[in-house]
Amino acid sequence: MDGTRRPIGMFDSGVGGLSVAREIRRTLPAEDLLYVADTAYCPYGDRPLEEVRTRALAVGRYLERAGAKLVVAACNTASGAALEQLRQALAVPVVGLEPAVKTGAAVTRNRKLGVMATAGTLASARFARLVRDHAHGVEVVPQPCPGLADLVEEGHFDGERLQAWLEQLTQPLKRAGVDTVVLGCTHYAFVSEPIARVLGPAVQLVDSAPAIARRTEHLLRGDAGRRTNGSGTFTVLTTGDPRAVALVVARLWGAAVPVDTVAV
Repeated sequence: MDGTRRPIGMFDSGVGGLSVAREIRRTLPAEDLLYVADTAYCPYGDRPLEEVRTRALAVGRYLERAGAKLVVAACNTASGAALEQLRQALAVPVVGLEPAVKTGAAVTRNRKLGVMATAGTLASARFARLVRDHAHGVEVVPQPCPGLADLVEEGHFDGERLQAWLEQLTQPLKRAGVDTVVLGCTHYAFVSEPIARVLGPAVQLVDSAPAIARRTEHLLRGDAGRRTNGSGTFTVLTTGDPRAVALVVARLWGAAVPVDTVAV
């Protein structure tokens, strides 16, 4: 494969990682992107750690074999379960995602920080280290959000059903009086406006996707295969139903994107 055409590989359990792909496209518009939605196993956050680790390694290896020059684990749960293992297993650089606790702890005014994420992310050793290393003097209120990623996968980006579920999920955060909430799952960026409405104008949201795009750009600096001219392609593959995934991808990406099936 021509080194100048090697893509940036990305994966998530579903379409949530498109929020990261969107930021990488803005930062590196000439790069080709190869995205795998492991929809047959979505969401990762509800699965045992070892299963998530197995899936992350399988998809990461697939992307490397497909020619990816860098792999982005565009999923907090997958990163929490398998980032170290991915870096050991793959010969290309691996960028992981983690809840932006460091940023949230730095910007909270009242020292009360909420983190909305999957149960898997919140139970991970990586999340515990983030809190230990960066939340000095800050009260961290973890809020598991079962079913929220599923609603995004089903195309619920607003509406009464989403509103009712967000009202329920955010009650503990409101009672705790947090003034900052970290969106600790890539899916949640696509419902950030409804989340902001439910939490109220006094609460600021923090998303890690822009930082991941900057990290990706940094790792590609000086790479002979980095593309700086033209418009990059965007290829989406899924282990699930390509027709169903294509409908949601089109809404999130803002344009029709062909989606093919892949067996991983």
